Amino acid sequence: MGDAHDHSGSPDVPGVPDFPGFLDIPPPTLADVLGRGQVMDHGLRPLWGPAPRIAGPAFTVRCPPGDNLMLHAAIYRAAPGSVIVMDSGGDTDYAVAGGNVCAVAQRRGIAGFVIDGVVRDLAEIRAMGLPVLARGIAPCPGGKSAVAPLGELVRCGGVEVHAGDVVVADEEGVAVVPAARAAEVLAAARAKLAKEAAEDLDAWEAAHRARIDALLAAGG
Repeated sequence: MGDAHDHSGSPDVPGVPDFPGFLDIPPPTLADVLGRGQVMDHGLRPLWGPAPRIAGPAFTVRCPPGDNLMLHAAIYRAAPGSVIVMDSGGDTDYAVAGGNVCAVAQRRGIAGFVIDGVVRDLAEIRAMGLPVLARGIAPCPGGKSAVAPLGELVRCGGVEVHAGDVVVADEEGVAVVPAARAAEVLAAARAKLAKEAAEDLDAWEAAHRARIDALLAAGG
């Protein structure tokens, strides 16, 4: 099976993004840098809170509606630090994971899950503190029969995600940084945060009011 490549974030590997650096970047800042097309829809939310921010390389999974086999396989194949990103084919009737799957994923060093679908055993997930973003909760488990490759292009929350893309997620949303642009985006995001930190509220208000007044005047 085509497992995703191991993008562990090592600084010794050329072209591999500095994933820990993205932990300092909130999704709204990445949204400003990347644009709407790289931000998942608001239906994918943390299932408990306050949940910590996660940032790591996407390990991509696709399962057909009602089946969860490949997600369960993914927890044994994703590298530590990975964010497992799943496309469940629009299914919100059958849970793709529960407490034991999440516990094993956590024990193996998985950073968290971003699931375009539903899970169960929320109390257990909350108690263990594993970040899980999904569309909600459903008590019925799916089946396990559909074998498919791992690490392929998926669509999750309306965004195309390749294995190795940087996924940054917290209560503000989920941003996906294409791996090839990771260094550029990280630098731009850091510069934006530094500029904002250097500007006090009075200066921001003055500039904001001038801009709004100009737009109102231009619009008649």
